[in-house]
Amino acid sequence: MNFKTLSIIIPVYNEENTITSILDKVKAVKLINNIAKEIILVNYYSTDNSELIISNYIEINSGLDVKYFKQDKNYGKGAAIKKGIAIATGEFLIIQDADLEYNPNEYNILIQPVIDGFADVVYGSRFMGSKPHRILFFWHTIGNKFLTFLSNMLTNLNLTDMETYYKLFNSKMIKSLNLKENRFGFEPEVTAKISRFPDVRKYEVGISYYGRTY
Repeated sequence: MNFKTLSIIIPVYNEENTITSILDKVKAVKLINNIAKEIILVNYYSTDNSELIISNYIEINSGLDVKYFKQDKNYGKGAAIKKGIAIATGEFLIIQDADLEYNPNEYNILIQPVIDGFADVVYGSRFMGSKPHRILFFWHTIGNKFLTFLSNMLTNLNLTDMETYYKLFNSKMIKSLNLKENRFGFEPEVTAKISRFPDVRKYEVGISYYGRTY
């Protein structure tokens, strides 16, 4: 696989308190095999100062490959992700939340199975491995595992964390999907549609998780 660029899609909605921090973390990551980073910010109609902060950040970091798009209304996070997928030019892409729950330093963990020639899609699981995981609410975890269980039943996959935000995709493959969900149904939809490709090699790796307090 000729893997030269990773597109990092960041949907943004009212993230004025964290967007600079997450962009700094993404900027600081050094990807293996000298893979370049393409950062795609999709603002789905924030009502705070996110746009101003992003504009200033792009101006200050002129050497950083950043593409910015603002939607004309709030179509939902799924719609923002789909816009990012459409814009992406890298051979692979990953979705990064604009808060600080997921650690960009772990991109290489997801990239490694691709570099090794084993994977086309890699999910980062919050429920496997020895990485740190913030302890949150019991019923939230049960709900997540129940949704993953239902997804596995329908797709015949054996994922441990279907709802994870860290999903690494072959860009050409995901661009070929007819994705329709505009809100939080994006995760089960993309998983279901990927499962229909029998030749697509799917892997799962353990990641850390620094969840919010709610």
